[in-house]
Amino acid sequence: MYTRFLSFVARLYSLGRLSPRFRRAVWFTIGGFVIAGVLAIAPPAHFPSKKILTVRPNATVTEVALYLKDQGAINSTIAFKAFIAMFNPRGGVLSGLYYFEEPTNLITVSYHIAHGKFGTTPLVFTVPEGNNVSQIATLAKSAFSNFDIEKFIKLARPDEGYLFPDTYRLLPMVSPEELITAMRENFDKKILVADKEVRAFGRPLADVIKMASYLEEEVRLTQTRRLVAGILWKRLDIGMPLQIDSTFQYVGNGNTYQLTLDDLTIDSPYNTYKYKGLTPTPISNPGLDSILAAVTPIESRYFYFLTDKDGRMHYAVTHDEHVANKERYLR
Repeated sequence: MYTRFLSFVARLYSLGRLSPRFRRAVWFTIGGFVIAGVLAIAPPAHFPSKKILTVRPNATVTEVALYLKDQGAINSTIAFKAFIAMFNPRGGVLSGLYYFEEPTNLITVSYHIAHGKFGTTPLVFTVPEGNNVSQIATLAKSAFSNFDIEKFIKLARPDEGYLFPDTYRLLPMVSPEELITAMRENFDKKILVADKEVRAFGRPLADVIKMASYLEEEVRLTQTRRLVAGILWKRLDIGMPLQIDSTFQYVGNGNTYQLTLDDLTIDSPYNTYKYKGLTPTPISNPGLDSILAAVTPIESRYFYFLTDKDGRMHYAVTHDEHVANKERYLR
């Protein structure tokens, strides 16, 4: 339509049939088209530089255009679709993670997405279940050469327990803030799987995550975790100390399997031999299996448990039985 309009105007000009007043109107109209085109193509004011833009598999051109507009990467969905049709008339858009170092105009954005020019290759970063903030920081430093480990530990500490262990695809230059956001948002999504069970259980989510972090550190198998969860919740309900060795990683003892008598007297809220109740924070970041185990405990007659050096669990009803198990399985 725009081309036909220009052709029509050019023909009238050549025939000398335009009045001066109409000529001015035509030039204003053409100028408006030019300005609109420039604004549509120019980078938006808040272009998402140095951030990942995700084009999902099987997404339509329209879906991608709306997503890019919402992310502030383009000004015009119509112009984007037009350039995609020009650059890749058969293939449309190519799915993947796109990265732009600086504000980029719509033509270049369209060309990259039409031809799969991602800008950089994301790295696969896996956080095992049960890792705490310090362990995650060490992993991140190994995976991302310029990662600020001290800053991550400082910023992530309040989110201990809520940084979901999973496999992530992240840019090589990921910042501590971006990693924390990705892991926390993942937690918010994954916890929905257990939402029904958590609500039915009736205890605060904060308490559930603390318990799940203990189970993650103390026990390996799902069924066993549920049994130990029953023991620990029962201890809490009767005012008995939890007496969990793994909480000492927050006290400063690296080897929680060989606590000394001196360790047991350390004045720390994470010393669950000295202080009753839950620790101030989770001690690690549990996976969904441990979270579900925490809210579906199995009742038993046991009050004590221990894990031997081979990972096998041994239970006891009385303290004397528990001491005997220690002598038998931990010496």
